[in-house]
Amino acid sequence: MFSRIFFLLVVIGMPLSIIGSVFHWTPLLMFVIYCLTIIALASYMGRATESLAIVTGPRIGGLLNATFGNAVELIISIFALKAGLIEVVLASLTGSVLGNLLLVAGLSFFIGGLKYKRQSFNVYDARHNAGLLTFAVIVAFVIPEVFSQTMNDERTLVLSVGISIILISLYLAALLFKLVTHRGVYQRKDETIDEHENPEWSGKLATTILFISTLAVAYVSENLVHTFEIVAERLGWSELFIGVIIVAIVGNAAEHASAVIMAYKNKMDVAVEIAVGSTLQIAMFVAPILVIISLMFAEKMPLVFTLPELIAMATAVLLTIVISNDGDTNWFEGATLLAAYIIMGIGFYLL
Repeated sequence: MFSRIFFLLVVIGMPLSIIGSVFHWTPLLMFVIYCLTIIALASYMGRATESLAIVTGPRIGGLLNATFGNAVELIISIFALKAGLIEVVLASLTGSVLGNLLLVAGLSFFIGGLKYKRQSFNVYDARHNAGLLTFAVIVAFVIPEVFSQTMNDERTLVLSVGISIILISLYLAALLFKLVTHRGVYQRKDETIDEHENPEWSGKLATTILFISTLAVAYVSENLVHTFEIVAERLGWSELFIGVIIVAIVGNAAEHASAVIMAYKNKMDVAVEIAVGSTLQIAMFVAPILVIISLMFAEKMPLVFTLPELIAMATAVLLTIVISNDGDTNWFEGATLLAAYIIMGIGFYLL
């Protein structure tokens, strides 16, 4: 059912996106068309990565899904940087962290918990991710904000670039640790791969669909960015709310859907890897890359968030660690994460 809906959205949305941008339709209408089209395209990216990941196991599968899911957000953010919308980019990064840890993980735990009384996942991965989340969000994001209080803009940017290089290096080291040097060392005894599961698409077809979807998202995203300021003005939304809620949900639609589907199938290792792995990738790779890319544009982006953004992200990290550190979850823990996301969403809307 959903696959047909997304197919229709792509078939209708792509032509309307092109026609509307050529004939300059009203920005509010185009904003809705662009968002729906990106969500539909993201679903195809999610299905393609799921097909590619079936034979690779939960870690690589989750990493693939998170990587191509975050590709949408990276593309949107680059065009926003080019347009000088620094606040929107930082807010969208905040929204990705909150969305992945509270909305995606919360929905996964809740939907999966309605079908199964208890669901478990690799506790060793959970503890490993807890340390990285603490470092990436609470340490690497808070330090620039604290030190920038006594620095000028130039020194703050130098500090941000330095921290960005360290974050990228540690993220690559984390991948080396999980996928190469310690692959299988912390595997659960009952962790197995379903050898009888068949991919929806062949590897060749999945790769082709992934490539085409990414190109289409790049085109639509560039046009979407140009509607932000007008839509914010007409609807009374702040750029902070657009970045934290709207851009984050649209940009992460692929892994949102995939994580919930995996949880419903009781594949919690994949679901958790998508939600937490995507957060780590945003914090330790996408955000630092955007800081470095911004050096090529007129307006540079330091890795300095506002106080509400920092407190919201730190709270989301701590709550996720407390709930997931035992490797076991249920629907009530999912509801707790969702409640936290709604509370923060209301707060950012009213700011």
